[in-house]
Amino acid sequence: MGIISSGLTNIGMIRETNQDAIYLNREKNLFIVADGMGGHSSGEVASRIAVETLANFFVDSARDREITWPHREDRALDYDANRLRNGIMLANRRVFETAQSDPKYRGMGTTMVGLVASENGVYVGHVGDSRAYKITSGAIEQLTEDHSLLNDYLKVHTLSEEEIANFPHKNVIVRALGMKDTVQVDTLRRDIMPGETYLMCSDGLSGMVTDEEIHRLVLESNGNLEAACESLVACANANGGTDNVTVVLVSFTDS
Repeated sequence: MGIISSGLTNIGMIRETNQDAIYLNREKNLFIVADGMGGHSSGEVASRIAVETLANFFVDSARDREITWPHREDRALDYDANRLRNGIMLANRRVFETAQSDPKYRGMGTTMVGLVASENGVYVGHVGDSRAYKITSGAIEQLTEDHSLLNDYLKVHTLSEEEIANFPHKNVIVRALGMKDTVQVDTLRRDIMPGETYLMCSDGLSGMVTDEEIHRLVLESNGNLEAACESLVACANANGGTDNVTVVLVSFTDS
């Protein structure tokens, strides 16, 4: 089965710096989006450290299956899911240690969503509110659950669309890399099916563009993932672009 991919990150219309980070390794079929948090350049540092750490661990563990892992394997997960989980947990530790070692980075953190495709399926691991979606011709499905105060509130309260839009703390993240020395990573697996596209993004996209609009723009690209990324970023910016906007698309084909 063939795999095609594209990604794009953009500063948006309001922010002075881009604190998102992006990584596409088409040889290892590893794709990452991170959205940094922190004053000045701290968020940019956090997302870069996280992406580099996960990427390096994933490449090293593919080269040497006997490499020492930073955390024990979860027996409920298979090898690829454990690689992804361990890599994100190691990224958390590196961000946390850097934040603790230098006062100018104190309090920095980052969200992360990573996807790896292997012969065993598609694996997604995430922490925070950067999202992963599965897109088919007929539907868009959000695969990840936001680790946010708003999402926790919605689990016990019913809010209208207007109330959600006006929620006073909807940008508060309750789980992110760098907040503590350890972190819980959510993972999932899906079978690989030709014709499906997986989308990963920072909340600069999902917060500005509806799921229905994301679905429409991806389908209208007719398989041109670079054009789809550009359309999605342009739509987020046209709707206000209040945050950095990052998107990665990965599609599976018959050939």
